[in-house]
Amino acid sequence: MFRREGLVRPVPDRDDLAREVSTRLAASGTAPSGPAVTDALRAVLRERGLAWEAGRVAATVQAIVDELRGFGPIGPLLRDPDVTEIMINAPSEVYVEKRGRIVPAPARLGSDDEILHLIERVVSPLGLRVDASSPWVDARLEDGSRFHAAVPPVTVRGPVVTIRKFSPQLWTLEELHRMGTLDEGQRSVLRAAVRDRRNVLVCGGTGTGKTTLLGVLARMIPSGERVITIEDAAELRLGRRHVVALETRPANVEGRGEVTMRDLVRCAMRMRPDRIVVGEVRGPEALDMLQALTSGHAGSMATVHADAPAEALMRLETLALLAAPGLSVTAARRQVGSAIDLIVHVSREAGHRRVSEIVEVRAGTRGPVVRRVTAPPRTRRTPA
Repeated sequence: MFRREGLVRPVPDRDDLAREVSTRLAASGTAPSGPAVTDALRAVLRERGLAWEAGRVAATVQAIVDELRGFGPIGPLLRDPDVTEIMINAPSEVYVEKRGRIVPAPARLGSDDEILHLIERVVSPLGLRVDASSPWVDARLEDGSRFHAAVPPVTVRGPVVTIRKFSPQLWTLEELHRMGTLDEGQRSVLRAAVRDRRNVLVCGGTGTGKTTLLGVLARMIPSGERVITIEDAAELRLGRRHVVALETRPANVEGRGEVTMRDLVRCAMRMRPDRIVVGEVRGPEALDMLQALTSGHAGSMATVHADAPAEALMRLETLALLAAPGLSVTAARRQVGSAIDLIVHVSREAGHRRVSEIVEVRAGTRGPVVRRVTAPPRTRRTPA
């Protein structure tokens, strides 16, 4: 409450202001941009005899813009540079990852319907849907952040949203070294691996920094080489020219138009790549990628979910067998051993991401043979 000219007026409710501003913009056919919302809000305040300082007006404008065209209460979390992931478990249960640790966030949504409205706001412009018959969806936000939503019946309590934020920071190997992510020996090994066109596989668990390290390595590729990137949701920013970025596409509401990772790997093979960079291998595209790495595309890179280098090799072997049921286990193992030169395992300990191990892979008569390396391997692949 506040006093003005002897009258006591209630402090205006933000939702009430948002409705009034929205009504005025709709009546004039104006899109809810920042300047338009600012003008409409100032007009409402003048009519109500209110004088607000610039900071309060700016904060209210941002909240209204978030409500009308953004992400409502989680808008500030998306703008917070320290937040790397946002997890909405329920209207009153919002968590964020900050500096490698998951903590509760102060943001709250009004109801399950508000979460569903947020989901629709993201996926509808992309021609996607999420409902009981298609209860989960993956999308990419305008800034490159990954958006995943799941709804009943696959979720028990209500709709759930997870957003992996996109970082505009283009890290370098030297910066990772200064941060303690890798030591001097590992830095030398990785620099030599890219220079000598070694096929590199980055493995680790969720949130360990696989994609970040992949981007760092890919940005070290010489500028004269043609690079094709293949991802489920385009995240890699290589900061260089002569890059062709390919991205999968889910089926539309009619169940048509799906483009898979395997489709893109095959497509990339026809685009005259010097190197292929696969964001994450987790399906039958593994076999096509292995064949590409042994057929003139040395120096390519990929990531895979695995808790250790040996498990990464087994995962690739399993995925290759699933892609070609007639393929023998021995043939799959030899293919993996011939295709991969180096495996970099990244982990997260006490909130800090680090390169925990680098192993060299060599083809053996019964499958791949690995050994831990602390110095650049002496052998190198012949450039294609």
